[in-house]
Amino acid sequence: GVEAHMYASQWFLTLFTAKFPLHVVFPILDLFLLDGMDTIFQVALALLSISKKDLLALDFEGVLKYFRVSLPKKFRTEENGKYLLRTAVAIKLKKLKKYEKEYQIWKESTKVENPIDRLEKENKRLVDSTLRLEQENDDLAQELLTTCNSKIRLRADLDKVEDKADTLSTELLTTRSLLVDVEDEKRRLEDEVKCLKEMCRRELERAESEIGRNTRIITEYKQICSQLQSRFESEQSSARESLAKVLDKVRDCDRCGPLVDDTRVSIGGNEMNGGDSGADGVDGSATGLSNHFHQKIAELESELVKSKVALVESECRNEELILQLNSAQTEISQMRAQNDESKNTWLSKTLSSIRDVATKPSATVTAKTPTTAGDQYSNHSSIASTPMSRDVSRDFANT
Repeated sequence: GVEAHMYASQWFLTLFTAKFPLHVVFPILDLFLLDGMDTIFQVALALLSISKKDLLALDFEGVLKYFRVSLPKKFRTEENGKYLLRTAVAIKLKKLKKYEKEYQIWKESTKVENPIDRLEKENKRLVDSTLRLEQENDDLAQELLTTCNSKIRLRADLDKVEDKADTLSTELLTTRSLLVDVEDEKRRLEDEVKCLKEMCRRELERAESEIGRNTRIITEYKQICSQLQSRFESEQSSARESLAKVLDKVRDCDRCGPLVDDTRVSIGGNEMNGGDSGADGVDGSATGLSNHFHQKIAELESELVKSKVALVESECRNEELILQLNSAQTEISQMRAQNDESKNTWLSKTLSSIRDVATKPSATVTAKTPTTAGDQYSNHSSIASTPMSRDVSRDFANT
């Protein structure tokens, strides 16, 4: 349906000056001044022959767009412009002259033709043109209707997409707000966990220091008991040696001899029966040593009681810390369920290790520390092997 007047009229009216570059227009004008109207036909035929393959591959709209846009762009370079001019000059116009003669004959025949026949032919041609235009109009109306329906459908789809976009934007804002709240809560819980860790660490260090102090006290107590035992045995042996020497010297006396024998019998009987009179016969320093030993044991017992009370308090604090750690771990687990992106598996392991470390020192101290003063005293039962140690142990048990 492409006709010559749709694209060639501009060429003939402007001599190709409207679309083509100047390095093509100037030679065309020179040829036009030299050869006349034939130059216009030669250039037009050259353009059509060069673009033949491209034009045959396009539809109606594509052909019109090609003549309007693509064809002038092909000759922007001087090389292509020269090729166009060489092609135009090489075209012979013998057929054009033949067509001119046929046109002149047709024109003369129309002059002598009956006006009625000529008008009928013209009317028939106009009717055919009218039918063709009506058909094109119907096609364009159908295409317009289809385009309107498509536009309506696209508008409805666009409205749905816009509504969905608004919904998604609202959900996105809500999710971002929730994410900010969750992150704030996460940071708060992390700060609390750090504080709990620091508190637990301080309490553990304090408990360990108390355990070490209690251990040192027990060790010192054992050393003191061992030293007192050694001192008591040395004093007892020296007292017995001195007494034996005195008795040996007094034994030769007629008046003191029987008294010496009675004293030996009394000392032997007291040792066999477990009495306390042997210790009373020694020098008065033994009584002072016993009192000092008894006082030292009482002081150590008081220290042990204080240590056990402090240990119980530390255990209570450890239990409170464990409860706080469990509560924090539960809250963190709930936050993990709400926000899958904030999974931190190391936190539960750290809390479990802290809880294990917090429970171990209590059991260790309980196993190492005697429960009563009697148990503390039973660890040193070797002291009771002498009459003085038995007296001290009996007084300590009564207290």
